[in-house]
Amino acid sequence: MRILKLVTTRRSFYRAQEAALDAANIEYTTVTVPGTHRGHEDGVEQRSVWDYLRFYPTVLRKSLSEYDIVHANFGLTAPFAVAQPRLPVVVSLWGSEFHENKYEALIASATKRADEVIVPSQMMRRCVRRDNHYIPYPIDGDLFSPMSKAEARSKLGWDADEPVVLFPSAPGRPEKNYRLAERVVEGVAQPVRLYPCIDEPYERMPLLMNASDAVLVTSTYETGPMVVKEAVACNVPVVSTPVGFVSDVLDGVANSSTGKSAEELRAALETVLDANARADGRHKVVAYDVADMGAQLRRVYERCTDRRQRSEPVSVEISTPQ
Repeated sequence: MRILKLVTTRRSFYRAQEAALDAANIEYTTVTVPGTHRGHEDGVEQRSVWDYLRFYPTVLRKSLSEYDIVHANFGLTAPFAVAQPRLPVVVSLWGSEFHENKYEALIASATKRADEVIVPSQMMRRCVRRDNHYIPYPIDGDLFSPMSKAEARSKLGWDADEPVVLFPSAPGRPEKNYRLAERVVEGVAQPVRLYPCIDEPYERMPLLMNASDAVLVTSTYETGPMVVKEAVACNVPVVSTPVGFVSDVLDGVANSSTGKSAEELRAALETVLDANARADGRHKVVAYDVADMGAQLRRVYERCTDRRQRSEPVSVEISTPQ
């Protein structure tokens, strides 16, 4: 089985999908949309329409090669997947496709025409008006693992005693709501350094998390966010708005909580800082791994190749851990 995979950006959770395919012994080729989409300190660098138009000839040419399925990751790649005439189509939606997206109608139309649709969270199942598979992304438990805060700070050259709260995103991404994070930290009784992740390599994130007293997420909208699971895998306390699957992930996890307002988030953060203790939720997020995801992807692909008539979608329920 050979899969042609389309993606806008090879984000960390997409690389987890690649690892899942490796675990399932599935061959694949990843084709990325030209251009760059990246958050910075003062804004977001975005791709142009021309970047996407340049993408289609590559997709068409590749689709005529010896592939069995084209798998579009993120809704903006879906129209190019269904526009090629030969291969059955699987679409994985990431979440933000249906949040203030001017191309939402185009994405919805392409998603409707796909043979199979995959969503990463139960929340997303309610957003997609067609049969779909729920397959969450796994956490790399080897990369995201606990280490002592003192050791992590020593490696980073941070002060051993200064309270540090990690903001795990670039401030320029508006949906991450960095201004709210600033308001939360500014109101804390003790001096706290807010550390935003600006162009930080993904491989450095576990070190930054373990060196921090807490991870603060103030997003207005998320499908995940995966960063919460990654912090929990490190047993680092998390304070977050109740977006995406955050409430489910943090349920029962010590020294972590959610809040809707600046006041609630500040109170939760002060409780974490006063406790000066780690969280204990690692077991919740590492039980489901890349091998599990790979097996589930293979099941979807096999259904797709067994049923090439795109006009006859079949519903299937896949139950997995959060």
